[in-house]
Amino acid sequence: METVPAAVHTTRLQVRLRFIALLTVFLLASCGPPSVEIPEISLDADADRLLFERGSEALELQDWRRAREYFTRIRDNYPQSQFRAESRLGIGESYELEASTEAFIRALNEFEDFLSLYPTHPRAPYAKYKVGMVHFHQMRNAERDQQETLNAIQEFEDFLATYPEAQDLIPEVELRLREARTRFSEHHFTVGRFYYRLDIYRGAISRFRQILEDDPEYSARDEVFYYLGESLAAVEDEAQAIPYFARILNEFESSDYAEPARARLNELEALQDQ
Repeated sequence: METVPAAVHTTRLQVRLRFIALLTVFLLASCGPPSVEIPEISLDADADRLLFERGSEALELQDWRRAREYFTRIRDNYPQSQFRAESRLGIGESYELEASTEAFIRALNEFEDFLSLYPTHPRAPYAKYKVGMVHFHQMRNAERDQQETLNAIQEFEDFLATYPEAQDLIPEVELRLREARTRFSEHHFTVGRFYYRLDIYRGAISRFRQILEDDPEYSARDEVFYYLGESLAAVEDEAQAIPYFARILNEFESSDYAEPARARLNELEALQDQ
């Protein structure tokens, strides 16, 4: 039997140990989350700026976790940094843009914390706008529960009342408020038409009137006028039904409901003349 020199044994053992070490590192790297390169905390006055720049870059690249790690390092370790408040907004945005149910909850907490800690900060209007947007992102279809829609409406209305000077954000807030109000009106219309089809006319009338009272600028008012008029006519309240058919002809000449409204208006007026 051939005898292997001790030196060869040692070399083979070293190779095996190096292989095992490399394999262990590989497995740990593949199983755990990817590492994030973050500058070491130092007394360098530019360290917080560098962290903020890298966090902003990660946010642009939609790398939400990496962005949060940069911004969180500033928040937790640089209490005097000029970037600390902005970093809190960055953390909130990273959660908002991640757009999961849990992330929306965390985003809301971050933006509300910002408003609590920095109520007079120049970016407070933006944080308030973002609170509304977190609710806006969670609005459900018109057939579903509308609590988040109501929350968005409330936040946007509060924004307009609290920050009338925030001219750069007001157009966007007004647009989102209009969309939220439209969604809520669509919800009432969906319920009202459901009642109408089941011949529950009193319930339908209540829903249609609520739309006109709460949202007089609702774009589909012609449809509301028509079904409200039909519901009133169905309960033999022709006197109140007639003005709604007339409004379709006066305000929505090109509406698909114009001709049916004209026909119903003539019928009801003829009944009243008898």
